[in-house]
Amino acid sequence: MNNLIYVLIVGAIAGWIAGEIKRGFGYGLFGNIIVGILGAFVGNWLFAQLGVSLGAGLVGVILTAVVGALVLLFVVGLVKRR
Repeated sequence: MNNLIYVLIVGAIAGWIAGEIKRGFGYGLFGNIIVGILGAFVGNWLFAQLGVSLGAGLVGVILTAVVGALVLLFVVGLVKRR
């Protein structure tokens, strides 16, 4: 149960930060949590492919999730335009 709470908190923080950085792409609390969680997966995959790490601990996890969420929002923005 603690892992679920941890994932939701990190997802919410990452989604909110990504929404603030990329204005106009806020999806509300639940949408931001989903974007943040999916962004964490995207960020982990992307950084593993590049052989890069943003550090360990909570800050590294949040930064990775934020970068992944920004990539995800960028792709969603491209798809929405078409």
